[in-house]
Amino acid sequence: MTHVHVHLFYGADPRSYRKGDDIGCLYGYHHAESSEFALSYSRDKAESRPMRLMRRALKTALGFDFIHTWRNRDALLSCDAVWTHTEQEYLSAALLLLLKGRTRNKPLLLAQSIWLLDKWPEYGALRRWAYRKLIARADILTTHSSVNAALVREYFGRDATQVFYGLNTRDFALREPRAWTPHAPLRVGAIGNDRDRDWTTLASAFRDDERYHVRIATRRCVSPSLRASNVEIAPAIGLNAARKLYDWADVIVVPLRANTHASGLTVLLESVALGKPVIVTDVGGLRDYFGTGHVSYVPAHDRAALKRAVDELRANPSLALARAQAALRHFIARDYTTREFALQHVRLTREALGRAQGVNQSASEPAVFASHELTQ
Repeated sequence: MTHVHVHLFYGADPRSYRKGDDIGCLYGYHHAESSEFALSYSRDKAESRPMRLMRRALKTALGFDFIHTWRNRDALLSCDAVWTHTEQEYLSAALLLLLKGRTRNKPLLLAQSIWLLDKWPEYGALRRWAYRKLIARADILTTHSSVNAALVREYFGRDATQVFYGLNTRDFALREPRAWTPHAPLRVGAIGNDRDRDWTTLASAFRDDERYHVRIATRRCVSPSLRASNVEIAPAIGLNAARKLYDWADVIVVPLRANTHASGLTVLLESVALGKPVIVTDVGGLRDYFGTGHVSYVPAHDRAALKRAVDELRANPSLALARAQAALRHFIARDYTTREFALQHVRLTREALGRAQGVNQSASEPAVFASHELTQ
């Protein structure tokens, strides 16, 4: 039995996150649980307001939540492998493991980078030095984007494994599009809270043009100057609000600034799952997931190209429908689900632990795993 500890951010404790929805672990890691893999999860400790402020202040200073990690040290130090979802968790876990480095058990650490590579050029020499020391403790580096994987090699001289992200299809059940008949005015929907959304380009491309009705849903602060008679900006809080926006829209636009971490991927997967035609900025490695036969790509900050892409679909409904259908077929073929996302971690862990155990086996003993399992 392989014991895996899934170390997530404070607030993602499966006991309380979306309590009552029975979704399991956030990001779907619970799909890895089996007779071979037993999973535990980081627990959130109730804390007073002063303690919460102190924990957050230290998190801001370090770039990761070490107090949360310290509280979960027993589970981290007693497992066979640690899975993390972002650098905030693996940097913290790596520090704990280095501080406790003399313990008998040295768990495998899977370190998944999201925003770290985007931010790396902004860091000072001291932070880079400290982070390099912590990253060196990670056994396997993973990313969601080939662009990020290339930066891992450039910055750290190590290979990174691309792990393809997946969607919880219980929240967004797959819906095959049968027809596409746009409204008049055309309904353009956009949603997301990522820091790399380019709301300015989207709003300015369509503002005050009554042929288009734009709805932007985000919890981030957006300049009131982007509002117009045909451009609505409001938060979409919760799944029901998100579903309503998707149902309302004729086309989904994912406008992005330059990034390396596949920003907008969740909305892209949700839109495809629901059978919506999608227009997305060509940045961040999103082509790793869908090609030009599936979604429409436009250059960053190009208002004219964005408008042309929308007009192309409106003028040719059969093209819009064909792309949406092809995208959904590709989604299914590649299995962009949280279950497959979790199983990729299983295969990586099985391979790494198998290799580690194989070092201690005599030459006559069989390997503890079969290589073909990595491609199943």
